[in-house]
Amino acid sequence: MKRILVIEDNKEILENTAEILQLSHYEVFTASNGRAGIEVAIKNRPDLIICDVMMPELDGYGVLHIIQSRPDLRHIPFIFLSGKIEKSEMRKGMALGADDYISKPYEAVDLLKTIESRLKKADLVKQRIERGIEGVNEMISLIGGEEMLRKFVEGRNVDRYKKGQRIFAEGNHPLRLYYVQKGRVKVFKLNESGKELIIKIVNEGEFFGYIALMEDSIYREYADALEDCEVIAIPKDQFEELINSNPEVSRTFIKLLAGDISDREEQLLHIAYNSLRKKVASALLMLKEKFNDRPGDFAIHISRENLAALAGTATESLIRTLTDFKAEKLIDIKEANITILDENRLKKMSN
Repeated sequence: MKRILVIEDNKEILENTAEILQLSHYEVFTASNGRAGIEVAIKNRPDLIICDVMMPELDGYGVLHIIQSRPDLRHIPFIFLSGKIEKSEMRKGMALGADDYISKPYEAVDLLKTIESRLKKADLVKQRIERGIEGVNEMISLIGGEEMLRKFVEGRNVDRYKKGQRIFAEGNHPLRLYYVQKGRVKVFKLNESGKELIIKIVNEGEFFGYIALMEDSIYREYADALEDCEVIAIPKDQFEELINSNPEVSRTFIKLLAGDISDREEQLLHIAYNSLRKKVASALLMLKEKFNDRPGDFAIHISRENLAALAGTATESLIRTLTDFKAEKLIDIKEANITILDENRLKKMSN
């Protein structure tokens, strides 16, 4: 039988919640304030905690902070129960490590579904941990920081950028973490003569601008809208609070950093040692992955200048190579849009 701790200073809500849970075959512990709730949690090690936010003596945030600071309790799913659920309050709770929010007054069905979902996920995590390092790696990839990050960006203001509009520039001090809600963004460097090298294309649902934030340094590249796009900007202090309080989120961004380093090393090797045809083939294959993420969106829509900047070659050389690829029936070009016809041959060429 799963054990649930309910911490709530309102006697009626506490009793009603406990009764619903008991009728659903949960063993229930209760506490009428935050301090008492901590004592009950330490003594009984519940499988899940439901906690009111606004309480005397010690509020819900204080309870969560203490729970998160104890190795024996920090993995217990924690759900806030609150009548005040503004986006800012939700983000604060998620940044501290809360798993979910339930608003008061609540429907019994919603309460039970949320509890069931969190308990199932906790059981899955436990199974992964018991399987050793392989299980831990799978756990990180399964629940990682991605879910928490998605919640962290929900409900924020959206900035709209036109194609080609600058988002940040080299030399600027980072003040925000960026998230692409719609469209695509290119991250690139310029040499002394102004020649552009695209080092990353950011798709919908991806973050960018985090390298300078995590290094606490200036931007070493530029970011422009590759097409009309919607971008969410998360203030630096909120991002730092999130990664400092959530190991899963920190691991997620470490993985992103490692992936960026690996991609850039591979890109530099391609530029330094590959033939022109290999460079263009590799750039086309990379773009296919980026541009084929939308239903019905099979063509690569990108300017020849941007494609050349991605391949690390001159625009004139790129155009000649694309013409050759079309003649060889590797690609098709219609109204400046590129469609890959023979992916296998391009892959062989790029290897």
